[in-house]
Amino acid sequence: MIYFLAGVAAIAGFLFGYDEGVIAVAEPLLAKDFPMSPGVRGFMTAAVPLGALIAAIFAGPIIDRFGRRRVLMFAAALFTAGAIVAGLITAIWMLVAARLVLGVAIGLAAVGAPLYISETAPIKSRGAMVSTYQLAITIGILISYLTGLVITGNGMWRHMFGLGAVPGLLFLFGLAFLPESPRWLILKGHADQARASLRRLRDARWDVDAELQEMVLNAKAEAGRGVGYRALLEPNIRPAVLVAVGLFFLQQLSGINAVIYYAPEIFNHAGFASGETRILATVGIGTVNFATTILAMFLIDRLGRRPLLVLGFAGAAATMLIIALAVTNPTMVPSWLVIAMLMLYIASFAIAIGPLPHVMMSEIFPLRVRGPGMSTASISNWGFNFVVVFAFPVMLAGPGLAFTFSVFAVICLGGIAFTLLRVPETTGHSLEAIEKHLCSGKPLASLRREAVVR
Repeated sequence: MIYFLAGVAAIAGFLFGYDEGVIAVAEPLLAKDFPMSPGVRGFMTAAVPLGALIAAIFAGPIIDRFGRRRVLMFAAALFTAGAIVAGLITAIWMLVAARLVLGVAIGLAAVGAPLYISETAPIKSRGAMVSTYQLAITIGILISYLTGLVITGNGMWRHMFGLGAVPGLLFLFGLAFLPESPRWLILKGHADQARASLRRLRDARWDVDAELQEMVLNAKAEAGRGVGYRALLEPNIRPAVLVAVGLFFLQQLSGINAVIYYAPEIFNHAGFASGETRILATVGIGTVNFATTILAMFLIDRLGRRPLLVLGFAGAAATMLIIALAVTNPTMVPSWLVIAMLMLYIASFAIAIGPLPHVMMSEIFPLRVRGPGMSTASISNWGFNFVVVFAFPVMLAGPGLAFTFSVFAVICLGGIAFTLLRVPETTGHSLEAIEKHLCSGKPLASLRREAVVR
């Protein structure tokens, strides 16, 4: 059941990836029917992260009040409705509105899905299972790119947008068969329902009562303490907020969404004039993103969070600098080098910078503020996502691609220092053990894999 749960919850990631990537291949066809100024085009593209940002502000309290599963079902309904409207528009403002609705769905699901998986997964595979959300994002992006090769012709952008309703319906249908998070049930005082949920999620050999007892004791220890956004300002919790917000800041400012949204244009600047060649190269990016994320799922619970982050930031910084150099001297550097470096950049991102912020934001907050904490992290995520996506066309037209990628490279170098100084190693620890360390007053970054609990 737990694998089925992770697979269903990860459909939220697929929808995020599809709605994020489809605009890159649909926009050239869309522009033939609805010509847009650069400003309108930028806002239409950025409507998804803007909607997600709005939803992220309210996601935490809503998820804590109504439950992880119920909120995800509401998000699934929004995904379906937004995709149908996007495929039937008669004016650009309608598409902007539809993408705002899709953004709200993504914002709710981006908090709810990793949280739902993390609170239901066993310790030994929690990192890999939460990473299925990021894996599904890469699959969604890849599928959206492939539609640019399969679905061609005037007006076919409607089919590209409308297809998003299919996984939306599957998401809603799958959630109907899943139990609620046992930790949320404990938080609400429903111990018997939590036990029943755990029995459905674990195999017959698992000691359900021992795991449930740890949850109950932790909930009792936290009873009466502050909840909501105000509790995030408590001295013991602030380090977790800094790590979660900082990792998403670094993720977005690493340049990933500039590459995903505008991959065809980047290849055009690199000298690839053929539209079909640019689409094929873009599909290659999506394939590498998907394959490397699978590798990350294998390594997260084996190698650990911190080593992977350092590796990912180092690789992203190096490749961004080389791309900037190649774009500055296009006659001296072969075009294939730009493709190779973009592939290596995507691999560096997918192995760490992509999945680990989602994993860690679902691990490091105490149960009583896990919803508001993850919501705050998502506000950082979508806020900087919106800034990058909206500003990237302006920076391309102004300082240029080389300068922009150089800025991304410097930020990735800062990510290495941030990881070494601030990020804890949560591999092998139960959520309750991580919470106990955080509330003990010890530096969060002092949590190491050697101190494995249970």
